[in-house]
Amino acid sequence: MVFGSFFSSLKFWGNSQEQEPQRGRMQEIDLGIHTIRSHGGSVASKHKHDWIILVILVAIEIGLQLISPFYRYVGRDMMTDLKYPFNDNTVPVWSVPIYAVLLPIIVFVCFYMKRTCVYDLHHSILGLLFTVLITGIITDSIKLATGRPRPNFYWRCFPDGKELYNALGGVICHGKPGEVKEGHKSFPSGHTSWSFAGLGYLSLYLSGKVKAFNREGHVAKLCLVFAPLLAACLVGISRVDDYWHHWQDVFAGALIGLFVAAFCYRQFYPNPYHEEGWGPYAYFRAAQERGQAQNGGDALRTMSLQVESTSLENMESGNSSVRR
Repeated sequence: MVFGSFFSSLKFWGNSQEQEPQRGRMQEIDLGIHTIRSHGGSVASKHKHDWIILVILVAIEIGLQLISPFYRYVGRDMMTDLKYPFNDNTVPVWSVPIYAVLLPIIVFVCFYMKRTCVYDLHHSILGLLFTVLITGIITDSIKLATGRPRPNFYWRCFPDGKELYNALGGVICHGKPGEVKEGHKSFPSGHTSWSFAGLGYLSLYLSGKVKAFNREGHVAKLCLVFAPLLAACLVGISRVDDYWHHWQDVFAGALIGLFVAAFCYRQFYPNPYHEEGWGPYAYFRAAQERGQAQNGGDALRTMSLQVESTSLENMESGNSSVRR
């Protein structure tokens, strides 16, 4: 219940828990009427400013990749802890967007095919993209400002093993400029933060969809919820095993990814353990407006029937008086 203790301070609803089950079940009947064809254009248009901001975030993230990090002083004595082997990545960089972005989107589409709720599809994708981009910007900004050397920095700086230092004892690297530049981006771990951002968001999404915290005691649901988090943990461990990061880098990256995922998810969805945690706020607002419109139509029809009944009564009373 780690998520439960964290989300308990983020409650934004005022209805009592006793009133929610019936309301949630009644509104779930409306699923299937909000499709991409019928409401997709209006939903996207309503959030056009969010998509514009999303494009700006992409441009900022690309710009950060072009900036050189702070080249922190690295002395001869420090090299003892930076002499780990320069291995290849167990988890390639190109694979991170696949499992952290594309995989969750595939899950979102599968739920859309089952429930046919365009609000859920749109908001889940929008929230996920905001999660990974905000996480990426925070992570890369800290990387550039910190400039912490990686555990394999020695072999990036001195690929031939020939050490060279200046008068102050600082390193004079003669390795490839790109590898030396990347060697100063250890803290925090980008692989780990992106993994916990995308897969952490997916875990929250699944916990709401399968109602993992409905107090019915189905442990299988928890296994499904923890599977993405386990995968993110293994990615973080691989970064230490490959000697690309210190353990502190991985720990900080995991915290950044999880916190951003939690806050972005809560912008669009209730708490996972809430009775309405299976759907986005926008869906329940639309269902409520639809219910109010139907109630208004029923009221008008009732008033019309009452007027017709009164008219008939008046006509009958008028005819009886004429006979007299």
